[in-house]
Amino acid sequence: MSDATLLARAYAFAAARHADQRRKGESREPYLNHLCEVAEIVALATGGSDANLIAAAVLHDAIEDTGTTHGEIAASFNADVASLVSEVTDDKSLPKAERKRLQVATAAKKSTRAKAIKLADATSNLRAIAKSPPADWTVERRREYVAWARAVAEGLRGTNPALDALFDAAAAHAEAALAEPSAR
Repeated sequence: MSDATLLARAYAFAAARHADQRRKGESREPYLNHLCEVAEIVALATGGSDANLIAAAVLHDAIEDTGTTHGEIAASFNADVASLVSEVTDDKSLPKAERKRLQVATAAKKSTRAKAIKLADATSNLRAIAKSPPADWTVERRREYVAWARAVAEGLRGTNPALDALFDAAAAHAEAALAEPSAR
């Protein structure tokens, strides 16, 4: 399958699987916007040189959030894309606190390509925290999220300077937004 076909199929697959999902932020934007942003961050930071990586970025939450299986992704795309998606997928059978702890503990052990997806995902999430935080998140909860994201990012750093810089900018922007009096 050509790179263009692979990517078109990944976007269509993600759109179908995440069709009814919305971001948690006040703007309640379609979840697909997040997936597109993560893929764009990865594509720009890598010069668009790895279509499988970009497709996996589009699909990074499919297993975790839609019930899609590793096998479905492998059959619809290829084993490499499925492997990358699986590598960045949290085990939802674990309590949330344990999943968050494991993300920090395992970040440095991920493959270089999985680190790229995870760092792009964290960057997108921090941008969302700054722009449209969940209405029920207190300022303290948002601060804790930024601190946790920074802890995860420490294990992901060093494989792509552009991704490191984008993450740092997003984290600084999120922290600045929290310092504003209107942060609630």
